[in-house]
Amino acid sequence: MFETGFDKPKNLLRINFWGHVTADEAKQGTDQLAGLLVDTTPGFRLLSDMTGLERMDTSCIPYIRNSMDLLNKRGVATVVRVIPDAHKDVGFNILSLFHYRPNIHIATCGTLEEAMRVLAG
Repeated sequence: MFETGFDKPKNLLRINFWGHVTADEAKQGTDQLAGLLVDTTPGFRLLSDMTGLERMDTSCIPYIRNSMDLLNKRGVATVVRVIPDAHKDVGFNILSLFHYRPNIHIATCGTLEEAMRVLAG
């Protein structure tokens, strides 16, 4: 599954991945994300939580790239990822090099608690 949400007062966009994410789910999530980005202002932050991710099909990668492009275009300033198992990273760090501006702060954390500390700091 792929779920998105936006906390406007905190200017924080959240994407959660869990279970087995398929291309259809990634497409739906990207569509949801595009709708949420209308409410963001440049400088917003992204928390991408993969704590519950079991598996992501490689066919999701085009949708992940598209999401990154949308986030970049809308002015994301900080990207914090929670990836407790490095084997479940489908290339987010590499994709970031090509789909985000170089001045975006990107952090990868092992736990949600660590990610929250990064976002608070």
